[in-house]
Amino acid sequence: MARKEILKLRFNQDHGCMSCAMESGARIYNIDPLTEKLHLDVDKVGSVSQVEMLKRTNLIAIVGGGSVPKFADNTVLIWDDYLKEFILEITLSMPVLAMRIREDKLIVAQRNRIYVYSFPENPTKLVAFDTRDNPTGILEISPGQNRQLLGFPGHKLGSLQLVDLTNTVPGMSNSPTLINAHQNDIACIAINQQGSYVATASTKGTLIRVFDTLTKSLHVELRRGSDPATLYW
Repeated sequence: MARKEILKLRFNQDHGCMSCAMESGARIYNIDPLTEKLHLDVDKVGSVSQVEMLKRTNLIAIVGGGSVPKFADNTVLIWDDYLKEFILEITLSMPVLAMRIREDKLIVAQRNRIYVYSFPENPTKLVAFDTRDNPTGILEISPGQNRQLLGFPGHKLGSLQLVDLTNTVPGMSNSPTLINAHQNDIACIAINQQGSYVATASTKGTLIRVFDTLTKSLHVELRRGSDPATLYW
């Protein structure tokens, strides 16, 4: 069987760049025009399971994985492309399945838990949330400045939890808001720039639902078809 060279693709917050986690290292491309912006070979970083950009800054988050990893899959490393070196690492007890970064926060998903850290100076755990079994680390956060809305699967089948992280400080209790979005497990989450709308799809893949995050009401429902399918976005 041929080796899967690309392990994960991600767009940055303005969708102007694309990051590639690969068996051969990490790559970042500008979208228009399509040009390579960053190239970290396997000799430097090993095979990589995740690469996440902070907008168009010099800070890149990396997690090891794949067939020839140089770093553990439970550690998030921050690469400074201006200094050409790693400047920070955060090690957790379990594998990191997904991550998101903002100017002031780093969010990390494990299989049953999501952690929120202050970032980038002296990272401190701000808050943690338990989730339903989440084997692919599904989560999303709005990239805009006014509202920092985090979305992730709830404990109930097909439910979505939303938390506003705007004023989060260490030890603060944040109570998630629950939306019963689907009858099957959540497979995809997307939040707009302003954090005013959230789109979801389930593992069945027939419906995309968009909810108003303030009223928690269904804004629109889009039917893809009647046959089950795996959706990506």
